[in-house]
This record gives sequence, structure tokens and C-alpha cells, in this order.
Amino acid sequence: MPVNDLGPIRLLLDGVMAFTVLEGLALWLFHRATGHGLAPRDYALNLVSGLCLMAALRAALSGAAWPWMAVCLAASGVAHGTDLWRRWRRQRRTFSPS
Repeated sequence: MPVNDLGPIRLLLDGVMAFTVLEGLALWLFHRATGHGLAPRDYALNLVSGLCLMAALRAALSGAAWPWMAVCLAASGVAHGTDLWRRWRRQRRTFSPS
């Protein structure tokens, strides 16, 4: 598919990214207003990781230079790795026999 024919896909991806940001904002506002639901620390890094992956895809579809994609992919990996590390540490504390 020629790059010129990717306009609808880019628009769809922009919509998914916007929806993801709105979803994160709604989760944050609900938790702030009610104290219920997911705390931001439980989803923020995962949300950022996904947004960075989508930004890398958006950059690729737009024909951006490879460093933009590399930065987005690296940021996604760092966010995801940090999220996993935090979850493992929290789980280890929860199940620690001490």
C-alpha cells in the first residue's frame, strides 16, 4: 500500500490515541472524585507504554525519520519495564514470609 493511501489508518490511529488519553483522564478523575476504581499508579505506566507504541506506529505511517520511532519504542520499553519492576516488587512484598 503506498504511503499516500495510509491517511485513513493514521486518522484511525489518532482516534485510538485520543480515546486512550481520555480513558486515562476519566479513570484519574473517577478515582480522584470517589476514591474508588484504579489508582493512577496501577495503570499510568501501562497507558504511557501503549501510547508510546502507538506514537511509534504513527511516526512510521507518517514517514518520519527512524530516530523518532526509535525514541518512541525506547520510551515504551522503559515505561513497560518500569511497570513490571514495580509490580514485581509490590508482589514480592505482599507474599514475603517475613
